[in-house]
Amino acid sequence: MQLPLQITFRHMDPSEAVEARLHKEAEKLERFYDHIMSCRIAVEAPHGHHHQGKLYKVRIDLTLPGAELAASREQHDNHAHEDVYVAIRDAFDAIQRQLEDYVRRRRGHVKVHELPAYGRVVQLYPAEDYGIIQAPDGREIYFHRNSVLNVEFDKLEEGAKVRFVEEQGDQGPQASAVQL
Repeated sequence: MQLPLQITFRHMDPSEAVEARLHKEAEKLERFYDHIMSCRIAVEAPHGHHHQGKLYKVRIDLTLPGAELAASREQHDNHAHEDVYVAIRDAFDAIQRQLEDYVRRRRGHVKVHELPAYGRVVQLYPAEDYGIIQAPDGREIYFHRNSVLNVEFDKLEEGAKVRFVEEQGDQGPQASAVQL
């Protein structure tokens, strides 16, 4: 981390054991991404005079190049958070998932669905079972009768608008999954 870890305790006395756990968990985050600029953690006990039933709240804020991530674990109905260490674990699990997603996006490992290409049928050769689609950029793309999905090949007409998936064939680009 470029800046030292900032830990704040609210409505509770600072604890060396809790602080040690927070440092340990923050160090684990750097295994996933070593360019974390800063990490701020707030551990809060509900104020009041409850001796039983305290539900701890843990908030983690990470500053990264081009992004800020935040995770907060405050669950009024989760009695497991009566233990500050469980609340810490849950908060770090949440921020770790966000950090992993951030790293995947930065590395380009997020699955992107491309829209199908489109064009117009410019030539049909029914006797040879194929046709040619002209893409908007002017390229001509071959397609076979078996690539036509939602209409019969024999009912296609020149000039028809189609969507298709472009692949590289043995003799250049070809279209598959051709649809009106």
